[in-house]
Amino acid sequence: MRKSHSTVIPTDAPKPNFFIIGAAKSGTSTIWHHLQEHPDVFMSPRKHTRFFAFGAEESGFRGPPPRNPPKPYAITDSRAYHALFEGATNETAIGEASWTYLYRPEASGRIQEYAPNAKIIAILRNPADRAFSHYRQNVQAGREPIADFAQALEQGEVRLRENWWPEFHYVHMGLYHAQLERYFQLFDRAQIKVYLYEDLAWDPYGLLRDAFGFLGVDGAFTPGKIIRSNPTGAPKVKSLHLVLRRLESVRPFVERFVSDRRFQPFLRLGRTLNNRNTSRLKLSSAENRRLIDRYFREDILALQDLIQRDLSAWLGRDSSPGDTR
Repeated sequence: MRKSHSTVIPTDAPKPNFFIIGAAKSGTSTIWHHLQEHPDVFMSPRKHTRFFAFGAEESGFRGPPPRNPPKPYAITDSRAYHALFEGATNETAIGEASWTYLYRPEASGRIQEYAPNAKIIAILRNPADRAFSHYRQNVQAGREPIADFAQALEQGEVRLRENWWPEFHYVHMGLYHAQLERYFQLFDRAQIKVYLYEDLAWDPYGLLRDAFGFLGVDGAFTPGKIIRSNPTGAPKVKSLHLVLRRLESVRPFVERFVSDRRFQPFLRLGRTLNNRNTSRLKLSSAENRRLIDRYFREDILALQDLIQRDLSAWLGRDSSPGDTR
């Protein structure tokens, strides 16, 4: 039985006042991780709560499921959601990160109704590169049944009609203009901060300082070494890759008994080992331009007017920054 969504706020419950809404495979994990380090910021210990994105705990999605999906996949009970913020004390900024908030059309209205003064952070990536990264992640996880990237893209409309998991909506998740426009229609422009993947790849500390300022916390704080979260590619040493995958599978069990503060150093070590063990794969410039022309060009042209950023590099360029998530 599906459980209906509730946004009733328990009395005196700490409440998030900012949201990282996506996009997927564009740097949300990296930003979430380093915002956690700031003493004036409290982040939900669970990433991807999906609280405002889904109306029921059971997704009903088709296609190959995640191997170890969180339980529940989407938190829809208000008390369970607000329990994630019980650790907040006197922090200025309280937030969470769920990339489904950008993609799912229901999320923007629910967030605005819940917290009309909330601040919204988005980070966007060249949509062809983003699609390829998500495809490679699904291949790496054993979920993608099609071995050819171009053929997988061609199945997009079919998978959308058949309600496959959002992770397989490679093209549609990269059509950012309509997704972001929903937020610009509901929130004041001053409440929305849009970054590009290139900003994070080329100057991560500069982006974080800017994000701290946007959230109203000390911009002079310097986080630790930048962690590249969730890289996709080919493992250099398969045995190490398998060990890290097994460790990741027991993470939900460990988190029940080990405090977040004690567990973070192990997560950092695991991410570092995974990054060093991953050979980056990326599209050629020619393939990138072909996909942009076929699927994304008109959307990019509309997007750059909406966010007031020059996106000409996405429309045809010879190189891309390193794989940062």
